[in-house]
Amino acid sequence: MSSSVTGKRTRASAIAISQEDGKLKAVELARHDGVLELLWTKSSEAGDEKWGPFAAECGLSADAKGRSKTGKGKTAVVGYGSAGVAFYRMDVPAVAEEEAAAVVQMQAETLLPLPTDQMELAWRSSPAQNGEMTVTLAAARREPLQGFVRHVAGFRPAKILLDCEGVVKAWRVLFGGSEKEAVIVNLGARDSQVCLAGNGRLSHAAVLDMGMEDFRHVRWESSGVDDRGVLEQTEATERFSQDMRSVLGSFDFDEPAAVPVYVLSDGSGAIEGVVACLVEAGIDAKAALPQIAQFGARAEIEAGEIYDYRVPMGLSLMALEAPAEELGLFEGIYAPDRKEKKGPALYSPITAGAIAVAMLVVLLAVSYVIDVTMEKRFSQLEARAGFEQLQRRQDLVRTVARQRPDMLQLLNEINSGSADGIMLDSLHFKKGQLVTLRGQAQRAEQLYEFQKALLDGKGITDVKLLNPTVDSKSKKVKFGMTFHYRNFTKKSATL
Repeated sequence: MSSSVTGKRTRASAIAISQEDGKLKAVELARHDGVLELLWTKSSEAGDEKWGPFAAECGLSADAKGRSKTGKGKTAVVGYGSAGVAFYRMDVPAVAEEEAAAVVQMQAETLLPLPTDQMELAWRSSPAQNGEMTVTLAAARREPLQGFVRHVAGFRPAKILLDCEGVVKAWRVLFGGSEKEAVIVNLGARDSQVCLAGNGRLSHAAVLDMGMEDFRHVRWESSGVDDRGVLEQTEATERFSQDMRSVLGSFDFDEPAAVPVYVLSDGSGAIEGVVACLVEAGIDAKAALPQIAQFGARAEIEAGEIYDYRVPMGLSLMALEAPAEELGLFEGIYAPDRKEKKGPALYSPITAGAIAVAMLVVLLAVSYVIDVTMEKRFSQLEARAGFEQLQRRQDLVRTVARQRPDMLQLLNEINSGSADGIMLDSLHFKKGQLVTLRGQAQRAEQLYEFQKALLDGKGITDVKLLNPTVDSKSKKVKFGMTFHYRNFTKKSATL
């Protein structure tokens, strides 16, 4: 990747900083004609995690107007630890791009422990197959993300990336990763990242509260034959193996050997012992070693240096890509060289006058998701209770069909009354729970008219407003609203 300035070819480079094991690490990578060049590395002292001073040592700062002074041809990015991020994978109907965000958000509301207005969400999908697409969703509480932004905003990095995405990129480029689907284990001192990679991109992740410190008393003796050796099993190795099997199960691998597992390694016996621990547990585990060839034949770089700086190197490689395809968890709360902030990435405001048209496809998609969920449940019931007669299954189908809410009818009820000046941001509807609307009104009078119109609707009762507040800038009234819809929202209606 190069650029031309006044007739001269200059290298484009990327500086990346990550936070690992109580210290900050940084690198600057450049790529020229497909060959990587490591320009420098830097690490803070253990326990020193002050972003501002460390960034200044790396040549990063901002001018008086808050604009980055990284320099021409350079990009600066930082990594955010995945320990504070929850990852989900879900199958949703394949819909048009403009409808996908609404579908994902409605699905996310059923998974997240907090309301979506307290969370930041980012997602990406795989290509559609058989009318469905698999979505990788990253979610985190907004408050810690905002706190992290305050730490790094002083030197204005171009992007804030998830460090687990850097792990996958490092495995792919620097550790010879080539499998279409694989699990990558990145061992830290006291915890470990476990990343599922699909087609070279992160598709799921988890963090284990065990690291190399837990293995310091484990004895591993290599036999020197076929990379095999003798491992002394301990409580630590057994717990780590069990945790890894659980993670693989959460990644939808019923058999632990169903997917290759690569442990990023510096070639030391300690990490070989971790790999042996996983192999003993029936996991298809291998050590992934750094590939120096990526830096060219003349590069003065050692495998240990690549391993030590694997995370910031992965982040730097992401920054060198164009266009990048990262999970933009910080896009809604951090915009370099710009004071204004964008709204939450998944919110798609819909004017009330167009609700029936704009949300029709979304609600039909949700109905489809309910059907798929019911179908899976039928299969589970059959396996558990031994349903052998087709008639009983058909009876169950008919029973559920009678209890299924009519989404289109609910939508018509919401849209049938006065909705002038009302803009809805989201609609949450789950059997056994109150229907929840969130949105904004131009004036308080319009909000109360909307509430009254809902009360006049068929089957809608107990309409309650939730903390209406006036936005200081737009002067619009933001509100939440809940109500019962027929018998579907009563707790007794849950299946």
